[in-house]
Amino acid sequence: MNNRLREIREHAMQMLQEAESLEKLNDARVALLGKKGELTAVLKSMKDISPEERPAFGQMVNETRAAIEQRIEETKARLEAKAREMQMEREVIDVTLPSSRTRTGHPHPSQIAREEVERIFIGMGYEVVEGPEIEYDEYNFTKLNIPANHPAKDEQDTFYINKDIVLRTQTSPVQARVMEKGKLPIRMISPGRVFRSDEVDATHSPSFHQIEGLVVDKNVTFADLKGTLEEFAKQMFGPETKTKFRPHHFPFTEPSAEVDVSCFKCGGKGCRFCKGSGWIEILGCGMVHPHVFEMCGIDPEEYTGFAFGLGLERIALLKYEIDDMRLLYENDYRFLKQF
Repeated sequence: MNNRLREIREHAMQMLQEAESLEKLNDARVALLGKKGELTAVLKSMKDISPEERPAFGQMVNETRAAIEQRIEETKARLEAKAREMQMEREVIDVTLPSSRTRTGHPHPSQIAREEVERIFIGMGYEVVEGPEIEYDEYNFTKLNIPANHPAKDEQDTFYINKDIVLRTQTSPVQARVMEKGKLPIRMISPGRVFRSDEVDATHSPSFHQIEGLVVDKNVTFADLKGTLEEFAKQMFGPETKTKFRPHHFPFTEPSAEVDVSCFKCGGKGCRFCKGSGWIEILGCGMVHPHVFEMCGIDPEEYTGFAFGLGLERIALLKYEIDDMRLLYENDYRFLKQF
């Protein structure tokens, strides 16, 4: 049995000497001192030794265990020091090198355009009001004087949740909700995301953004609308910008018009940007239809008003000379960092 203990001790010292990592050291410890280890097996065999020899044998076992444990601790300390040294070599920092720059975010070009539009109209005394993106058909169409058989209500143009609820196709429902409250006069713009069943291409998307405006007061005329939009165009595109109103039709307004601005790249002379016409279409507008006032609880004999709406992406595309609307949503850092 004594020979067996000497063999275990010599074998243990050899295993610990050959351990090259903390993982292998732990494996050696388990093989020697674990529940099924070599020294543990010897201890279990003490029952076969005579009572007179047990004290001396037990002392030898304890000395062997103590020697193995001491060597394990020494080897562990050596391997830990080696591991720390290797880690420090891997993680060395050269303080003389330039530091890595942290890339900070900045507003999206569409957000920049929205903030610019809001700044202009807030400066003219307008309030910014937002509303739900999931809207009742009544507010999205009926209260805006859009009848049940109007083409805009077709399923190929509108996302229907059910027959009474839609994803709003415009931000005009916010105007109807504000008029219903009856707090007059009203000077507001309603920016937000809208949805239409369009195919994705360079100028269309099923999800985009609009900003619509509304003014309701006594004695409001088309001249007030024209002056407001002329001031907006000058602040947005430059002080030399001119505006042109073309007759159009919108169910929400009567009379209605499309608004063009003189090309702010060529000054109206004609270029690639304005396709040689000298003018660029930017928005639609008109005087609020009396029927809309009636449905929203406002007396059209006492109050008049005007409304206008513009596509936020279109403003961004024009202002920053972007050729493809899809670039605004592809999250390509090479494109976005220009702004």
